[in-house]
Amino acid sequence: MFSRRIRVEYEQDGKRRRCPLKWLDSFAMRNFTNETIFDDTLPVEDGVMEIGERVPVDKLRDALENWFQRKGYLPKPAVLVVESA
Repeated sequence: MFSRRIRVEYEQDGKRRRCPLKWLDSFAMRNFTNETIFDDTLPVEDGVMEIGERVPVDKLRDALENWFQRKGYLPKPAVLVVESA
């Protein structure tokens, strides 16, 4: 089911940092996107998620960024980066 590993990081002030597991868990446990496609996501550790083949990485990045900003985790000038691990 979780056939791909991705890195979830954010860039701020010219530095790249891993998104804390707490942030990833928050998204995975309480996904407000109402899109079942994101059910195939599993936070593993800081900055790492496993995802299924059906999960579109670009849509996941947008949904994560939106969620992190709404929760106040991700500062406005920061940029979320999602890449294959």
